[in-house]
Amino acid sequence: MRTNEIASANSMKVQKKHSIAHRIKHKLITRGEWQLYLLILPVVVYFIIFHYLPMYGVQIAFRNYSITKPILEAKWVGLTYFKRFLNSPMFPQLMKNTVVLSFYDLVVGFPFPVIFAVILNQTQSKRLVKFTQTVTFAPYFISMVVLVGMLYLFLSPTSGIVNKLLELFGVSPIYFMAETKWFRHVYVLSHVWQRTGYQAIIYFAALTSVDPGLYEAATIDGATRLEKIWHIDIPSIMPTLVTMLLLSVGRILNVDTQRTLLMQVATNLETSEIFGTYVYKVGLINAQFSYSTAIDLFKTFINLTLLILTNFISKKLTEESLW
Repeated sequence: MRTNEIASANSMKVQKKHSIAHRIKHKLITRGEWQLYLLILPVVVYFIIFHYLPMYGVQIAFRNYSITKPILEAKWVGLTYFKRFLNSPMFPQLMKNTVVLSFYDLVVGFPFPVIFAVILNQTQSKRLVKFTQTVTFAPYFISMVVLVGMLYLFLSPTSGIVNKLLELFGVSPIYFMAETKWFRHVYVLSHVWQRTGYQAIIYFAALTSVDPGLYEAATIDGATRLEKIWHIDIPSIMPTLVTMLLLSVGRILNVDTQRTLLMQVATNLETSEIFGTYVYKVGLINAQFSYSTAIDLFKTFINLTLLILTNFISKKLTEESLW
């Protein structure tokens, strides 16, 4: 009797598997959805090749790796490099600089695209909207090397336009790119200028899907423009807003290494030395591959922990989450 029940259960499982496979195949072929899967295939291949396969090399953070030997032949040292980094005198400075710079960038830079998208959505002139989008989106295509070069020119203490304007008000020339106290301000403001137009597209797209009838009903009820924004626009983009915020928190230690490295000079190292620049110097310049991998893996672990924590809090407070 027991054998018959097991055989019957296995038969049902096989039929269920065939049924699921048949339904998937039927949907892909009859509904023409296979084109959508074909479109996403290059993205999947990209992530597999450049993001998942390289994970094999993460193990060198736990090995005494040498470039002259295969990874698996390197001696296993466990958490030695992690302990070395946590006990290093550089750890407090790197953690402070990275967190402060990233948090400053998040607090200042995150609201700008939202506000900008809401303003564009409330603008009546379509030509003005398209022109403004084009102008603000253009900086995103500027090469980082070119952009930082522009910063050096504009902020030059001798010939920069910013210092020339300050001289008109009797202010002495300021070494924006060299002084420690100005590094974070220049970094964040340049980042906001370059990314606002690009990031606003996401929120603007969410706002364009709002039912126009809601605005008409609000107008009939005598709602002001600010009331429409607060009661219609903000709730409409809230899921997108929460998702983008969670992703930003999950990258809290991933400060733009290229921008920071290009802006870094000997006189501003006190605030410009972050995880990314330190890993670059230790790993690629000094060839300490295991140590630099351990530092980067530690940073990734912190980011993952923050992402899980903020996702949990968001799910409890707003019922919006990534999963």
